[in-house]
Amino acid sequence: MQGGAWLIPLRDLDDDARAIQLGAVAALRLSPGQERFVGDPLRMALAGLAEEERLPYVIESDGRAVGVLTLQAGAASLAGWPADRTAWLLRGFLIDSRYQGRGHGTAAAAAAAVVAAHKLTLRLQGPETGVVLSVNEENPAGLTAYRAAGFEDRGQYAGGSAGPQRIMFSGFASAA
Repeated sequence: MQGGAWLIPLRDLDDDARAIQLGAVAALRLSPGQERFVGDPLRMALAGLAEEERLPYVIESDGRAVGVLTLQAGAASLAGWPADRTAWLLRGFLIDSRYQGRGHGTAAAAAAAVVAAHKLTLRLQGPETGVVLSVNEENPAGLTAYRAAGFEDRGQYAGGSAGPQRIMFSGFASAA
């Protein structure tokens, strides 16, 4: 399916299934220069499993891992958002270089991550009203994908380690 994406929550898997998914994450490839904007996929997934506030996911399409992302509670200010608990932070989001340009990132951000965060908020009865992220201003592909996924530009954030970022937000009303 072109552009289809499903999120596999690593925390919900048994040890064997998690090991298989982590093996697939370890095989993900970054495009040249992409390491400037994202970290090592396996390291990000393992960090997500090590911290209770982080919820790491494998992005799957047609039965294969095509990327990873993490939703984090209480950390929205890391993306320049004014109040930590009002939005989930989407971080460590990447699509394998072999699968980029096929709509997987847009589908994962819009149809999967925002919907998953909304369900988590409802289940946990949390205060979050949407999902926030920051994307480097020198990453036009990322900016385009997030806009296509329904994220709105909410201004500049100068706190990124790789240069100025754009704060992007998608409210749960757009996910309903």
